[in-house]
Amino acid sequence: MKKTILLTFLCVSTLFISCSNDDENGNGADNFTIPLTDGNYWTYDVDSEGTFTRDSLYISGDVVFNTKTYKKFQTRDNVATGFYSSSLRNNGVRKSDSKLLLSGDLSLASGQNLPINFDLSLDDFVIFNSNASNNQALNSNPVTGTIQETFNGFPLTINYSLQSYGGESFTTFTSPNGEAYNNVKATKIKLNVSVNSEQTFGGFTIPIVVLAPQDLIVSTIYTADEIGVVYVNTDTSYTINSDLASEFGIPPTDSQNQKEHLDIYMID
Repeated sequence: MKKTILLTFLCVSTLFISCSNDDENGNGADNFTIPLTDGNYWTYDVDSEGTFTRDSLYISGDVVFNTKTYKKFQTRDNVATGFYSSSLRNNGVRKSDSKLLLSGDLSLASGQNLPINFDLSLDDFVIFNSNASNNQALNSNPVTGTIQETFNGFPLTINYSLQSYGGESFTTFTSPNGEAYNNVKATKIKLNVSVNSEQTFGGFTIPIVVLAPQDLIVSTIYTADEIGVVYVNTDTSYTINSDLASEFGIPPTDSQNQKEHLDIYMID
């Protein structure tokens, strides 16, 4: 079993985010072929720190979100353990110039075995741009918001930010499982979180920084021309003050890593 992560005490049953659409005009010639055809499928071997599972992701047909038509991604038996397959499951993806746009419910909890449902409701969130430079933000603005919660008598103010970034480009990329692919582009998905609280002593309210702003989840996704996603590496981690960790009953630092390797695929 994976170690318990910070979100144990962020007891939010469902988090809904509405994110603005980036400019859909391409910023250069599209040099990638993205296979979005009904019946295409990809099977991934998932390594969650020594626990091995298998995800089968496929395109089942069309789905409409906000009057726009997308290709719907589903998983076999509606089960997914990997971050990537969990993120696309039951969601829609469409291509616009050099970009892939995601609409639907991005489930981070199921992908990372987090103890709560941590869902992001997205509308044309840019998850890939073959023309993006390294570290270029793919959406005009990050998705941000604030949640107010109480845990063990502590009032919590949780601030979050979701953004995707262009990554490195590879003429040839070799996945850690030894498979080699041509013309590969990386993308990073980051969820940044900070948590603040306060306590009252002798009539005075004292602010407390529970979690300084940090990237709670960083997922690097490698996409190959004419194939799709071939490898995903996802890290989930946090560090907080040891005294506060003791008050909350959680470890002061924790981390998880998950790897998804493409195994069998069929594209048309």
